[in-house]
Amino acid sequence: MTSIFPDVSLSTERLVLRAYDEEDASALAEMMDDELVTAWTQVPQPYSAEAAREFIARAAPAERTEGRGLVLAVTEFLTQRLVGAVQLQNTDWRIRGTEIGYLTASWARGEGYASESVLAVCRWLFDHQGFERIELRTAADNTASQQVAQKIGCVSEGVLRNAGIVRSQTEDGRWAEIRTDLLVWSLLPEDLDERLSDSSTAVGAYDSYNAYADWR
Repeated sequence: MTSIFPDVSLSTERLVLRAYDEEDASALAEMMDDELVTAWTQVPQPYSAEAAREFIARAAPAERTEGRGLVLAVTEFLTQRLVGAVQLQNTDWRIRGTEIGYLTASWARGEGYASESVLAVCRWLFDHQGFERIELRTAADNTASQQVAQKIGCVSEGVLRNAGIVRSQTEDGRWAEIRTDLLVWSLLPEDLDERLSDSSTAVGAYDSYNAYADWR
């Protein structure tokens, strides 16, 4: 029997993380059709409403039901507006480890939503799902993603040389794929315990080579 994550909804002081529904299609397409998303992920560009509907109806649920991971929409608690996404992938149920990735909508950047949502998922994995390792991979030049890893207490483990592909915009406006090194970060339960023991750390204060490279 394949191990799978539960169909879960998680809440923080400002955010609700939940499965996508069909009403999210328009906002999802708008969130994905963005220059930074294009640069750091492998999602189709331009990202159409049809692609969004297909992802919501089939690809996202399959990540959970086939045991690979979990896809969560990140929404504001007060407005219910879509502000980002978190995805678990490459889950190894034997060692209780998984890889986490995220993105933030252009209209919600600078609010600390990425770290707040990622931290909520990490706490849930450790406290309620019995996981022992969470991994995050960031492109070498993706400093924003690296800052999130540092803020939630991840430990840098090294570099996978020439292991990733990102996109760069050419002078004529086209997007070209280029190879990049990947920085590997990890988080263990004891890392999070140490981080949270610091009284200066608060969820509200928190602001990857990205997991969404597998989106189609």
